[in-house]
Amino acid sequence: MMTKKTISASRASLILFLCQMITALEVPLDLSQPPTITQQSPKDYIVDPRENIVIQCEAKGKPPPSFSWTRNGTHFDIDKDARVTVKPNSGTLVINIMNGGKAEAYEGVYQCTARNERGAAISNNIVIRPSRSPLWTKEKVEPKHVREGDPLVLHCSPPVGLPPPIIFWMDNSFQRLPQNERVSQGLNGDLYFSNVKPEDTREDYICYARFNHTQTIQQKQPISVKVFSTKPLTERRPTLLTPVGSTSNKVELRGNVLLLECIAEGLPTPVVRWIKEGGELPINRTFFENFKKTLKIIEVSEADSGKYKCVARNPLGSTHHTITVTVKAAPYWITAPRNLVLSPGEDGTLICRANGNPKPNISWLTNAVPIAIAPEDPSRKVDGDTIIFSDVQERSSAVYQCNASNEYGYLLANAFVNVLAEPPRILTPANKLYQVIANNPALLDCAFFGSPVPEIEWFKGVKGSILHGDLYVFHDNGTLEIPVAQKDSTGTYTCVARNKLGNVQNEVHLEVKDPTMIIKQPEYKIIQRGGQVSFECTIKHDPTLIPTITWLKNNGELPDDERFIIHKDSLAIMNITDKDDGTYTCVANTTLDSVSASAVLTVVDRPNPPFDLELTDQLERSIQLSWIPGYDNNSPITNFVIEYEDGMHEPGVWHYQTEVRGTQTTVQLKLSPYVNYSFRVIAVNEIGRSQPSEASEQYLTKAANPDENPSGVQGIGSEPDNLVIIWEPLKGFQSNGPGLQYKVSWRQKDVGDEWTSVIVANVSKYIVSGTPTFVPYEMKVQALNDLGYAPEPAEVIGHSGEDLPMVAPGNVQVHTVNSTLAKVHWDPIPLKTVRGHLQGYRIYYWKVQSLSKRRRRHVEKKILTFSGNKTHGMLPGLEPYSSYKLNVRVVNGKGEGPASPDRLFKTPEGVPSSPSFLKITNPTLDSLTLEWGPPTHPNGVLIAYTLKFQPINSTHELGPLVEIRIPANETSLILSNLNYSTRYKFYFYAQTSVGSGSQITEEAVTIMDEAMASRQVDIATQGWFIGLMCAVALLILILLIVCFIRRNKGGKYPVKEKEDAHADPEIQPMKEDDGTFGEYSDAEDHKPLKKGSRTPSDRTVKKEDSDDSLVDYGEGVNGQFNEDGSFIGQYSGKKEKEPAEGNESSEAPSPVNAMNSFV
Repeated sequence: MMTKKTISASRASLILFLCQMITALEVPLDLSQPPTITQQSPKDYIVDPRENIVIQCEAKGKPPPSFSWTRNGTHFDIDKDARVTVKPNSGTLVINIMNGGKAEAYEGVYQCTARNERGAAISNNIVIRPSRSPLWTKEKVEPKHVREGDPLVLHCSPPVGLPPPIIFWMDNSFQRLPQNERVSQGLNGDLYFSNVKPEDTREDYICYARFNHTQTIQQKQPISVKVFSTKPLTERRPTLLTPVGSTSNKVELRGNVLLLECIAEGLPTPVVRWIKEGGELPINRTFFENFKKTLKIIEVSEADSGKYKCVARNPLGSTHHTITVTVKAAPYWITAPRNLVLSPGEDGTLICRANGNPKPNISWLTNAVPIAIAPEDPSRKVDGDTIIFSDVQERSSAVYQCNASNEYGYLLANAFVNVLAEPPRILTPANKLYQVIANNPALLDCAFFGSPVPEIEWFKGVKGSILHGDLYVFHDNGTLEIPVAQKDSTGTYTCVARNKLGNVQNEVHLEVKDPTMIIKQPEYKIIQRGGQVSFECTIKHDPTLIPTITWLKNNGELPDDERFIIHKDSLAIMNITDKDDGTYTCVANTTLDSVSASAVLTVVDRPNPPFDLELTDQLERSIQLSWIPGYDNNSPITNFVIEYEDGMHEPGVWHYQTEVRGTQTTVQLKLSPYVNYSFRVIAVNEIGRSQPSEASEQYLTKAANPDENPSGVQGIGSEPDNLVIIWEPLKGFQSNGPGLQYKVSWRQKDVGDEWTSVIVANVSKYIVSGTPTFVPYEMKVQALNDLGYAPEPAEVIGHSGEDLPMVAPGNVQVHTVNSTLAKVHWDPIPLKTVRGHLQGYRIYYWKVQSLSKRRRRHVEKKILTFSGNKTHGMLPGLEPYSSYKLNVRVVNGKGEGPASPDRLFKTPEGVPSSPSFLKITNPTLDSLTLEWGPPTHPNGVLIAYTLKFQPINSTHELGPLVEIRIPANETSLILSNLNYSTRYKFYFYAQTSVGSGSQITEEAVTIMDEAMASRQVDIATQGWFIGLMCAVALLILILLIVCFIRRNKGGKYPVKEKEDAHADPEIQPMKEDDGTFGEYSDAEDHKPLKKGSRTPSDRTVKKEDSDDSLVDYGEGVNGQFNEDGSFIGQYSGKKEKEPAEGNESSEAPSPVNAMNSFV
């Protein structure tokens, strides 16, 4: 989890200014003023009797005050006591008792008076008492003999000290005695036992009293406790050891800590709980201590008065005690009197309001004299807790004391009335610079003084108007607050203070800075032990501020470890260990603000191994295993894996036994007989597996008959005259005892023979010789050991050895489906002649010759296998117009039988492949010569060629299509009556009686007439024409770049769109399989003008073509077909493919042709 925290320095300044606002107006020390007590000792002052006594009394005033003291209500003449001195320029007393003096001689109530010509101020009554740490009174401590189960209280009874000592119980070795719900110390220091146990017997129960003031510890005599046992123990319901009775009362003062205690005895040990009758215990102020035997409420108030009940309960019953709490209150201020600075003729009031329980009495003094007997002052009037001043004069200056007291204490406050006539003065230094962070409060100080109190006004800028409105807050102490300072708040501000005696002004300057921000905060990380981690902390700050980045761990300094590497914007931790787990905080500090962000690093790893493995409930076939999980290394354990070792049969080898949930620490394990078990446990979490635990103790189970028989029993023959019986032998722990053997039994099936049996050991097969060829046998294998047999085994069926099939399939028939597919039929052979497991039929077939080429070729036999008892199959991938032979053989587990007689069949004609090449030569003004080669695979008798061509104009549009039929024996053609300087596209293909084959395409251009060419050559030699051509070439380059960019963004090339729009459906090739026309596609056909002439350098185009293949049907030697003739296998022979030559190179047009192409 990540947290972010921002601290602004301006917020701290706001708190400081608000504190100043609530204090009285400070009078500069260069002006006349009555004394003010600035420092004094506490009312109840306990001093160390071994050190000098220092009683503080400091005051300020103009003129500087003089000091005097009273002791126990009478004047304390300091000059008459050589041990008492006063610090220079101070009223603080120093009483020297280091050289033989006694602190007790100076016990008493002291009060300091500070006086000058304008009045007298007094301190509190300071009660001086030396601390005391008396020894324990000598006593004879009798040993305690207690019956087991009875209650016991060991009394401490410490000596009365000042202040009271802290009590604790220890033994002779200064080790604290353990405490719990049964044994605990009470608030009075006694040690309470709800019931004693034999282990409570000891001779050194010692109560210690520690006096913190004198740093001394006093020890009580050791108490001996001996517990004797009586059986049986008698249980009893609770009773209270303290407090006694059913009710009690408690008085506590407001603001103190209320402690209520209930300690009960009983057997079993009672449990204590607390309730408040008629109400709830205060939230956030209530705490339970001493194992809930003590109720603690802090900062009590009158609302906490009431009845509190403690209830002690055990299974036999309960008891309770009710404590009535009354909260009283020493006086506390509601409104303390504050200093008054008045100018002559002004009015004012002093208010002294206090509360308490009971309500305090208010009394007034003036210059340390009760006001009732003080000199009269016509300007003042006392009205209870208020003194009203009217039309004061300079002689009205004095110090007034207000005393509020009741039976629980008193309050004393000094407040002066100082009558002055002073023009305004500004105490804040001139041109003071304030810097704050944007969007925070800006507090501009204008500390002032004057009498009468000046009025304060603020201006911004040199000629600015007075500030007012909701954007500003004007405090009584002169401070200007801008609640939300913005960048435009930057500037110079002027404070003006004026009263009837004059005015004064002061300028201060405000700069508003950009806040410091963490723009890349550290993130929560889960890292495996040994890895490394990096926390990022990138900050953005005002350029005029210099930030410092500090990294903390768990709000403390980073460890002093070289593995922690601090970079400018990150913290890296290398080779992480468990100790690196925690919260890491990046703190960015400037002089004005601080921002922080935290992230938690959780270090995870594989669990620690379990430990303390224990075996219980040991039975012959089961045992209980329990363990204690190791530390999960911050990744919860998901499961435990239990493994076992068989020390008798496979020592050192551990096997999987079972696994249980990660919350489980006990498992009941099933055991096998005659195994010497050891167990170990592995813990698993998301990170991985722990190391295995230490092995448990060994446990040897008793031997028994085998529980199971061998598995995987089979009967197969390796030779035509034997039967091999094989099985999976039992593992060592499956033997259940010594002397493991196997009883192997067999008999021929369905002939009524008796079982033949043998007993073997340490083998997993047995060979039965002299069996008939391929007959069924019944077999079984039974385990046995020295203690007996396993249960009766199941019988299995097997066969003796196979031999080659005896006969070939008959009546083989072939039917040609089309020019590339044939269907073969045959009659199955009798099953008795198979002499084994029928695996299927295998067809061998090969091409004898092509009927069109009339020449023999190398014979490559191909094989297809049809699984099961099939009677037909399909031969795909045949070549059209060819002669084939085939034969059929039956296949069993031993091999192939004899072949059937060869059958001859022929495939019909098909459509031819494309012509092998197409050349265009001898271009003239109006003619072109075409030359071609016959198709590589005519697939029949060629009857004709078809030529189609059409012109392409300068805008890349295709003209009318012309078709010419050419006899099959022709290999060239001269096309006449063509247009000069014109590009033509040609489509050329061959035909058989079945249909048209694949086409081949080419482009060529007729030449210009010589006169035009001569003129254009002359033009081409002119400088202006060369420049024009360069400009045109540059334009073409730009267009090509634009087109390339558009293509990459998904656009279409316009030439391709036009050719697509003018495609001729009549020149689309025919699909061979169904006689329909497919879509013609040629990458070069769509770009006739991209590189000028499309005629390649050798004027030759070769087709890319592939033969029909068996790859869609065959499966190697064992290609298979479905029963309906569909192919599911593949050829065993290789596919033959002829390489294709592309039509990629072309001749670039001359400049003249280039110009004509744009006409």
